[in-house]
Amino acid sequence: MASFGHGTRRHPRSRGRTWSRTGPDRATLGIIGVICAVAGFFVLGIVLGPAAIVCGWLAMGRSWAGSRPVTAVVALVLGAIDTLLAVIWLAGATPGYGMF
Repeated sequence: MASFGHGTRRHPRSRGRTWSRTGPDRATLGIIGVICAVAGFFVLGIVLGPAAIVCGWLAMGRSWAGSRPVTAVVALVLGAIDTLLAVIWLAGATPGYGMF
């Protein structure tokens, strides 16, 4: 029974040259992070901002060293700005009342 994919090895393609391919790749995470960050400026910034930060961090490969994709850095920065603005808005600071 060594034909039609029933070889002696159980899962011959489970770990190849790309290691584990169970989740989305870095480019996809960067794009999802940018979309979350831009959408967070309009609705649910307190939720979508941290989601963009997490997606950007995972797209960078969880490290600050080495080369970083542009979409990952954009997602991280916009997510941080989005979260900061949402926290300021939730704190009740409106323009003209003394905060800024």
